[in-house]
Amino acid sequence: MRLRFASLLACLALGSAAHGAEVPRTIVFFGDSITAGYGLDDPAAESYPALVQKKIEDAHLPWRIVNAGLSGETTAGGLRRVDWILRQPVDIFVLALGGNDGLRGIEPAVSTASLQGIIDRVRAKYPAAQIILAGMQMPPNMGEDYVREFSAMYPALAEKNHLRLIPFLLEGVGGRAGLNQPDGIHPTAEGAARVAENVWQALHPLL
Repeated sequence: MRLRFASLLACLALGSAAHGAEVPRTIVFFGDSITAGYGLDDPAAESYPALVQKKIEDAHLPWRIVNAGLSGETTAGGLRRVDWILRQPVDIFVLALGGNDGLRGIEPAVSTASLQGIIDRVRAKYPAAQIILAGMQMPPNMGEDYVREFSAMYPALAEKNHLRLIPFLLEGVGGRAGLNQPDGIHPTAEGAARVAENVWQALHPLL
């Protein structure tokens, strides 16, 4: 009887371990309209987070994507809503905000403070979560000094907080007419696929 009971416990333990291995971990993409897939025919399938999810599924990895992109979002807006997003478990947090700050001419020091606030809140709630910071760049018409200061805030934040950095989220896409919608800001479906590849290069080693 004792042996049978021990065998039953062993089976239950193995079953629980197997079940736990199947539970997907969570990647949150916290960004603006580019993350949300603005202007795409089917953002649920064509946005870059959705395409990253497809890569994950193709690789048979136990991860799920939460697309927390919001059109028009600034870093200050992100700081106001991040606590709501953090009500769910987070294992990897991809922070992709700042583009709207730049287009509005918000001082990089102000944007830096908001981004730091978001980073601090993620770490306070989920100390073990990995954070990836996605950098942005501004067009030359914003002024040489502003463009330089804006671009510099991302590597500075990454170094200070020991984050994995995507230097430019739109690398290979920004400024290329064929990969952007008529507004020149938001990627087409093909452009979003290239953005997904940029993200995948930084994300894949963490999975």
